[in-house]
Amino acid sequence: MLSWRCDRGTRNSALILLLFVHVPRYVGMTLLVTGMVDPKLPIGFLSSAAYGDLIAAALAFAAIFALRSNWRVAVPMVWVANIGGFADLLNGVRGVLELNVLSFNLATFWYVYTFYAPLVIVSNVMIFMILLKYNSWKK
Repeated sequence: MLSWRCDRGTRNSALILLLFVHVPRYVGMTLLVTGMVDPKLPIGFLSSAAYGDLIAAALAFAAIFALRSNWRVAVPMVWVANIGGFADLLNGVRGVLELNVLSFNLATFWYVYTFYAPLVIVSNVMIFMILLKYNSWKK
């Protein structure tokens, strides 16, 4: 049974837990694999989504490392990771709506848009909530 709760732990522990949701975003690189998704999807959209996700995953991993190491720049790194990841997410949503991506054959990548993307959105929002209430948390 998981007894740890986000509101009872430390700020850094909560941020680390929520940032780990972003580490698997490197999976977006599979969009560049030939045959993974519909070849009619524009390469510009696929590249933007793939590399944006890779950068977001790297920023999240770096922020986790900084938090675990108690670096002074850890919280600013979380801000950078979350703003960068959220901007990539918004850019991806814009592309999905603009190109009507869901009408293309996404094969197994459909699961990413259906299950993982909402989890990433919730995680981003929760991280922003914690960062905005920065002083009310134990370090």
